[in-house]
Amino acid sequence: MPIVSMTVNGRAVSADVDPRTLLVQFIRENLLLTGTHVGCDTSQCGACTVHLDGHAVKSCTVLALQAEGCQVTTIEGLATAGTLHPMQEAFRQNHGLQCGFCTPGMIMAAVDIVHRNGNVLDEHVIREELEGNICRCTGYHNIVAAIADGARAMATPPLRAAAE
Repeated sequence: MPIVSMTVNGRAVSADVDPRTLLVQFIRENLLLTGTHVGCDTSQCGACTVHLDGHAVKSCTVLALQAEGCQVTTIEGLATAGTLHPMQEAFRQNHGLQCGFCTPGMIMAAVDIVHRNGNVLDEHVIREELEGNICRCTGYHNIVAAIADGARAMATPPLRAAAE
């Protein structure tokens, strides 16, 4: 079996893998990082979203061997020194979750949306960019609010809401 090596959440990892092993399987089964969820196995729900070399990808569509030498960030890698990432905190404050199953993928997608579109996001952009991330519990209102707040909080220095 081939050996795959990559950096996950800042830590170098390697393991023997079956060539058919998906990145999501490698993350969950080999590294025991279970925050990345498997929701549909068909690349439609986004629960498995991680960052691969800084870009959001659905880890159920990437073979572990394709991530050879890459930097992977999972939901566990966003928080630093016990402090939630601004997007994680925004989801908490805005109750941008119900059951929480989709939340890791939503947060990872949201961070990528901010990196690509900037820190001032309107509702239309957020909803359009979330296509491919499904929440089966909510109407997305709190998720959209959380992403808008998280985007502002990710700015340096933090941007103030227009209503303030």
